[in-house]
Amino acid sequence: MRAVTGTLIFAALSTLAIAADAPNKSHNDAFIAGPQNETQLAQQVRHNLLMLPYYSIFSDLAFQVNGTVVTLEGACPPEPPWDIKKEAENVVKKIPGVTQVINNIRELPLSQFDWQIRRAEERAIYGDPQIGTRYGYQALPPIHIIVDNGHVTLEGVVDNAFDDTLIRTLANAVPNVFSVDDKLIVLNKNEKKKKE
Repeated sequence: MRAVTGTLIFAALSTLAIAADAPNKSHNDAFIAGPQNETQLAQQVRHNLLMLPYYSIFSDLAFQVNGTVVTLEGACPPEPPWDIKKEAENVVKKIPGVTQVINNIRELPLSQFDWQIRRAEERAIYGDPQIGTRYGYQALPPIHIIVDNGHVTLEGVVDNAFDDTLIRTLANAVPNVFSVDDKLIVLNKNEKKKKE
């Protein structure tokens, strides 16, 4: 009986691990390259979001295209006087062929505590010599740090499982962080992403 129960628990945990490893296919992260068969409209949406002047590693902008309707998703910190949420909607509305924009981008709370964590996470991750030299020297680095009331979510892509583990370890070592949710996608399909 114990062997059967243990097998069922292992199977359930394996299924959860596989589901956790699968990238979210319901939306396209703007800073991740789209599929080769991506429509021209989706390419233009991605391009326009990437060109937003205040889009940074502290924001996660994503989208879905359904015909001529574009749904914006993700989260961004409030950065007065700039409104990334509104700017994202405005640049997508101007794309020829877009008939409607549904703006589901979540504005994160205005919190000095969260800004301290964002800056500390940035220093910890991109200040690491192994990570910073390979991922940090890009116009928009591929590892995004979303902080919501002390809870950190890592979004983006990394080359391999080792980098993912190292980044998660660095993020967890930052003081005053309540939790770290690792949603990084490992590009090397031959390596299995390991969760702690």
